[in-house]
Amino acid sequence: MRKIINTSNAPKAVGPYSQAVEANGTLYISGQLPVDPLTGAMPEGIEAQTRQCLQNVIAILEAANYSLSDVVKSVVLLTDMADFQAMNQVYATYYAENQPARVCYQVAKLPLGALVEIETIAVQ
Repeated sequence: MRKIINTSNAPKAVGPYSQAVEANGTLYISGQLPVDPLTGAMPEGIEAQTRQCLQNVIAILEAANYSLSDVVKSVVLLTDMADFQAMNQVYATYYAENQPARVCYQVAKLPLGALVEIETIAVQ
């Protein structure tokens, strides 16, 4: 069974995809950009952008009745690997225990000029 997850507490998709899809107890969250869902604005700096990405992830998790403790994998995309340490410090405050598996890549460019994007998979 497949269920599309959408919430107004996270930014709308910027293309032809869903915020998340739940299938057989697994939640696949599309890459979250650091866009404030209320204002449509993007904060300045990697720390604030990382926090906003993760707040968007949390909003989608909650809409699907999941939590951060259900997250098993994250994919972090950065436009500059020099931001890795600062991103990592913020990321660690959200996953203080039982951290999910993760990979981090540097990419040439992200939508809307973002510095970071975070994709997430959660399992119940």
